[in-house]
Amino acid sequence: MQRIYEPESLLEAQMLMGMLDSEGVTVHLVGRDLIGAMGDLPMQGLLGLAVADDQADYARQLIAAYNAAQPLVGDEPESVPGTLIC
Repeated sequence: MQRIYEPESLLEAQMLMGMLDSEGVTVHLVGRDLIGAMGDLPMQGLLGLAVADDQADYARQLIAAYNAAQPLVGDEPESVPGTLIC
């Protein structure tokens, strides 16, 4: 197993896990149980996505594509151009 990404929040982790799972990548969320102790632990580095060694490069490519995605023209609200509101 390789830790390939540190999501900023549990929400981001869950979204990425769903995306990776839909692409056939088995992913594990490391540190989910530590979220309740955030007052006592440093916030950075608690969560991590881990995948099998043979899927690590593919998973990194998928996450990089996800993070580089831009909204389609016309999908963003007029009040906040260039931002996709989900």
